[in-house]
Amino acid sequence: MKFKIEKAAFLEALQVVQGVVSIRSTLPILSNVLVQAQKSQLLLTTTDLDVSVRCSVKASVQKIGATTLPVRRLLGIVRELPEGEIDVEVDDKNLASITSGASYFKINGIGDDEFPPLPKLTGGFSYSIDQGAFKEMLRKTAYAVSTDETRHVLNGVHLSFKEDKLTMVATDGRRLALVEHEVEFPETAERDLILPTKAVNELQHVLQDEGVLKIHALDSQAAVEFNDVLLVSKLIDGSYPNFKQVVPSSCDERVTVEREGLLMALRRVALLTTDKSSSVKLTFGKNQIEITAITPDVGEARETLPIKYSGKEITVAFNPEYVMDPLRNMDNDEIYFELTDELSPGVIKCDIPFLYVLMPMRVS
Repeated sequence: MKFKIEKAAFLEALQVVQGVVSIRSTLPILSNVLVQAQKSQLLLTTTDLDVSVRCSVKASVQKIGATTLPVRRLLGIVRELPEGEIDVEVDDKNLASITSGASYFKINGIGDDEFPPLPKLTGGFSYSIDQGAFKEMLRKTAYAVSTDETRHVLNGVHLSFKEDKLTMVATDGRRLALVEHEVEFPETAERDLILPTKAVNELQHVLQDEGVLKIHALDSQAAVEFNDVLLVSKLIDGSYPNFKQVVPSSCDERVTVEREGLLMALRRVALLTTDKSSSVKLTFGKNQIEITAITPDVGEARETLPIKYSGKEITVAFNPEYVMDPLRNMDNDEIYFELTDELSPGVIKCDIPFLYVLMPMRVS
């Protein structure tokens, strides 16, 4: 195998695929990238057996062939090479010679026949969605995914293709983030999928703001195709809880709050919380919110924000990180807090199809 490729293009493609490779893999082949030189392009593929990523990149191929090379070492070499063209030649013993200007490297590879094949993408349904919109949906929900491995079905983002829209949901049992986007598909293609956290994280790293993204839904896997990238992931098996039951049907009070001001105030007050005492109290009173943290042995903090509000006074305690997570991942100038009392869930909404349900904390 022999090819020439521009450093910038090679580096970008390697950065796209290297994220799924585990640092502590028991199989040496899973630390490698499959490099396939075809007529006028390279295909670079990595996998951890659960998530696989393939990226195609233009190259000048003098001799077609395939090998696998240690991806992190290859990435490190390419990153440090001077700008310009890189020459790569691989012999029949999978020894790769890499030349660029005055730099020369040799690295040992493993034969491509040991590399796990990508699953065949046949059958199932496919959905097309704007890439930027899908990336934004992940940003608005992924932070609420559960990290508790005993609740397996919550360790991913739930995608529900129903009623001409995609509803994306993530929850850890204490809070729930939900966002919707209109998508066209036939009624026969209605489907629910749970995309695991690792696939979600990879997509957030490599998705662009423009272009079309295609999701192929198979029985136990999903493939996401965009630009020159294909990501294939196993799906989480199981039934996602009925999230509609969690969303309060009505509330007593609705308060408009300036998002950035609330985020900054929470960030400051949260400095006085600890792992044992991780709650802040929000008191919604006449034309103001008072945010307080009182932590024994540490001290106390108090912030006051002006708002337009003339309803009943409500004091409710929340985990400050759980309130800040959606605020960090929204772009709206204003948000709406919907509340009933100190024991009922609080709801954060904005002027797009997004909502965030948050359970209050009981404090004495």
